Amino acid sequence: MVTPFDGIGAVDHQTAHELARHLAESGTDTLVVAGTTGESPTLNDHEKLALFKTVVDAVAEKKTQVIAGTGTYDTAHSVDLTQKAAELGVDAVLAVTPYYNKPSQGGLIEHFTAIADVGLPVLLYNIPGRTSRIIEVDTLVRLATHPNIVAVKDAVMDLEFTSSSINLAPSLPVYSGQDSMTLPMLSVGAVGVVSVVSHLAGPTVKALLKAADRGDYAVARQLHNQLLPLCYACFLEPNPAPVKGALSRFWKPVGDVRLPLVAADDDTLAEIEKAMGAIAGPSDPQRS
Repeated sequence: MVTPFDGIGAVDHQTAHELARHLAESGTDTLVVAGTTGESPTLNDHEKLALFKTVVDAVAEKKTQVIAGTGTYDTAHSVDLTQKAAELGVDAVLAVTPYYNKPSQGGLIEHFTAIADVGLPVLLYNIPGRTSRIIEVDTLVRLATHPNIVAVKDAVMDLEFTSSSINLAPSLPVYSGQDSMTLPMLSVGAVGVVSVVSHLAGPTVKALLKAADRGDYAVARQLHNQLLPLCYACFLEPNPAPVKGALSRFWKPVGDVRLPLVAADDDTLAEIEKAMGAIAGPSDPQRS
């Protein structure tokens, strides 16, 4: 979920409340708050915690769960933020691979174990393209033995790696961390997606997942091909600038991104609009 900002760049809690409910009503099962798409690197702890509370309250009457982005490159900081998030009633946390300082695989095991020992379910986030460190399959196998490490968001962009992790750590469900890779990853055993484009095409993303789940890959491919131009358009510039610009244009204002990111240009938003127009929906009687 993107983090809305007001005209002076502060977190806009009213719009965050409305957006959380809008996404829940558009097919999202669980909201990830203060992840990369939520501009976590530019949010301080006070802003993150207040945002967690806002979103938990927004979807309290729905079945939508809330995952708090509490992972950083500092283990003690991550543990403290996880403890405080737990007190606010979040359902789980997202723990990204520690970035910049490049810990060993042993360091990753100790880092994630410390976070999981807080007691909340933990979704690991494996994204070596941003962190310069991969969580190796053998490490995932060891982490899967912790009762609170329950799944992994896989943005490795390597189907062979994903297949190996699913085969060797079957108790650790895999979610696609890249919208364009959702159907290929589902085909080798992933169970869902942590999505960006669902801000703009939630029902279609949901329909793709449901079609794949029931084994109807003809419909799933149709939906994948409809979504693919939107997946590309939403990453023509650094995320989340394109999706925030599109939300402001086609839903309601959610504010600009914070520096060092800058707003998406008109050409990017035109590509998003074109891609959204191409999503007509399948002739699928089970889609709803």
